[in-house]
Amino acid sequence: MVKFEQFIREHYATEVLNHLKNRDKEQFRELFLDLHRTNQMDIFIQLNQQLRSQLYSMVSGNEFADVFEGLDLAKQKQVIQELDERYIAAIFNTISTDEIADFLAELDPSEANKILNTIDNKRAIVIRELLSYPIETAGGIMAKEFVAVKATDKVSEVIDNLRFSAPNAETIYYLYVLDTEACLVGVLSLRDLIIAPAFETIEHIMSTDVISVTTEMDQEDVAKIMQKYDFLAMPVVTKKNVLTGIITIDDVMDIMEDEMSEDFDEFIGAKGGTDLNISSFEAAKKRAPWIVLLAFTGLLTGGIIDFFEAALEEVVLLAVFIPLIMDSAGNAGTQSLAVIVRAMATGSSEKKSIWQTIKREFGTGLILGVIVAIVLLILVPIVYGSFILALIVAASLFITLSFSTIFGGLVPIVINKLKLDPAIASGPFITTVNDVLGLFVYFTIASTFISYL
Repeated sequence: MVKFEQFIREHYATEVLNHLKNRDKEQFRELFLDLHRTNQMDIFIQLNQQLRSQLYSMVSGNEFADVFEGLDLAKQKQVIQELDERYIAAIFNTISTDEIADFLAELDPSEANKILNTIDNKRAIVIRELLSYPIETAGGIMAKEFVAVKATDKVSEVIDNLRFSAPNAETIYYLYVLDTEACLVGVLSLRDLIIAPAFETIEHIMSTDVISVTTEMDQEDVAKIMQKYDFLAMPVVTKKNVLTGIITIDDVMDIMEDEMSEDFDEFIGAKGGTDLNISSFEAAKKRAPWIVLLAFTGLLTGGIIDFFEAALEEVVLLAVFIPLIMDSAGNAGTQSLAVIVRAMATGSSEKKSIWQTIKREFGTGLILGVIVAIVLLILVPIVYGSFILALIVAASLFITLSFSTIFGGLVPIVINKLKLDPAIASGPFITTVNDVLGLFVYFTIASTFISYL
């Protein structure tokens, strides 16, 4: 069934493209405008410049607005360069003001002002207000199109007014109740409005237990609150509780995607270096600091091996287990790092104290150490014929895994306490430090018992 539906979509898209290439305007418009926005985008991104120009001539700016809004930033910038001012004005007079603000924030100020001058003056004022808020705050991502009502309004009046206000609103799932000073005093769901008696006043059916966020709140904290309460939209207020905008669930999904990408970049020590839209030079420049730092840190590993050179020369077999010690230490620390960073990102770490978390990771390391030690005590004597060597390697790994998990869990907690992003305790950093720790423990134990080998 899925394959059949995919075949139908592909056949439909081919037909749409053929009408575009043949300049069959009426047939193209009929088919293209009947598509879901996502399918329209799938067709649009396949077009070369000539066909895109042909599409612009067949579809108005108002009709193209939905497609433009769904494109990624790089494609949006490309499209803007291909359009005239009237077409651009039609697009930006149609899409939501928060989406416009997000796009203009990525442009040069002169280019952004040029576009703002083509937009309806009232919308331009709203957009300038959104641009005035710091990026990655509730004020910077909120939408200004919301439905507000008064507590004294009757249900029948509000329903009648929705027919006029709803088309321009970001969402009508929630209606926000304001007093005479535009302060937020209540919230009403569309469901409660519809089932209420027509003669009832809003103040009798609204909820006064309103969860809101302030304009300066960080966007990641906003996302956590919306996730906690399962809201479809969240009101944004000023310090004086004046309703100034709303944040919808689609904004939160974008926030969570951005934050996950940012944390992933930090985690692998390549902040901003995973973006496929940047050049090789830019990617290398963003990744270089951690790579260079870790290269110097890695010299410590060589220093430890050099320091215990005598032990290695005496028992060359010790070198066989160096990769095992280093890999196990790094992997254990990175696992603990991932667990702690994820717990902080989801807020679950707040339910437990720091010492409980460290104790839990230390216990995990001990159990892992015991399991690996038992395996080595069985395998090493069989393969290499030395029980003493097995004891050295097993003891080294037991100690290393125990402390590697503590280090991997403790570092992001400390960084978080310093009000920094715990994701900067990157995997490569934890791995390198634990490699050094593991080798030091291994060679110290080996040097102590080398006479028994």
